[in-house]
Amino acid sequence: MSGTGSVTEARPGTTAQRHSAHVRVNVEQASYAYSARKQAAPLFTLEATTFQAREREFVAILGPNASGKSTLLRLIAGAIVPLSGRVELDGFETCHLDARTRAQRIALVQQESPLIFPILAGDYVLQGRHPHGRSLWFEKDEDFAIAEKALAQVGAEHLRDRWMHEISGGEKQRVVLARALAQQPLVLLLDEPTLHLDIRAQIDLLCRLRHLADEHRYTVIEVTHDLGMAAEFADQIVLLHRGKCLRVGTPAAVYQRELLEQVFEVPLGIEASPAGRPRVIVQGRREEI
Repeated sequence: MSGTGSVTEARPGTTAQRHSAHVRVNVEQASYAYSARKQAAPLFTLEATTFQAREREFVAILGPNASGKSTLLRLIAGAIVPLSGRVELDGFETCHLDARTRAQRIALVQQESPLIFPILAGDYVLQGRHPHGRSLWFEKDEDFAIAEKALAQVGAEHLRDRWMHEISGGEKQRVVLARALAQQPLVLLLDEPTLHLDIRAQIDLLCRLRHLADEHRYTVIEVTHDLGMAAEFADQIVLLHRGKCLRVGTPAAVYQRELLEQVFEVPLGIEASPAGRPRVIVQGRREEI
């Protein structure tokens, strides 16, 4: 989480484009509660949360473990029904869309993407075309072209004929993202996509996500607990803590020292990078541990 040099450059024109873009995802007072069984007291509650995400926007849902980040992502994906409030994609409640329509509009990249059987990377990406097929589905030339384009968008064309279980973690995550792009969604949802990646692979993946939002009009919503990366790449932060949405806004608006220390329970320093984005510095010293 310690500060490093800025890895993002100024992106002329894109800020105005994002502000003028229509609202893609609307989360309005959405809440959810987990219980061990019906009628039992909730084990965890995500309290009413409100924010909007626009076309071309990169949103980071930020918070420590057990703050409700993945629950909020599942609400956005339509995988679970809000206890109260609503989550809409272009005016339609996501939980009421049929599974095929949801998969055509929303791509969800999970923390883990286990391989059930050996498969080539190219064939793995082609699976992203399934929501656009019928019950007896055979790939068409268009499907192969879209899968090839998705590989190119993440710089993974050279992995097409490699076995998924033989490539590195960073390469695998790029192929997983390519499969999501092959769905041709409007919204990309990612649950801690950099969790098992080294720093170079993390920056590479986030730069690609930033480019996809800026140049290809995706709405990107990422779950993360990485303060530094969220500040560097996101347009908007949704800060969660113990099931409560504490603040929504730009990184500069959300990154207040007292607030982040309350949430992450470590002493922090906040300074501005040359690009004007907040930079987080951990203040603890070894002798204090």
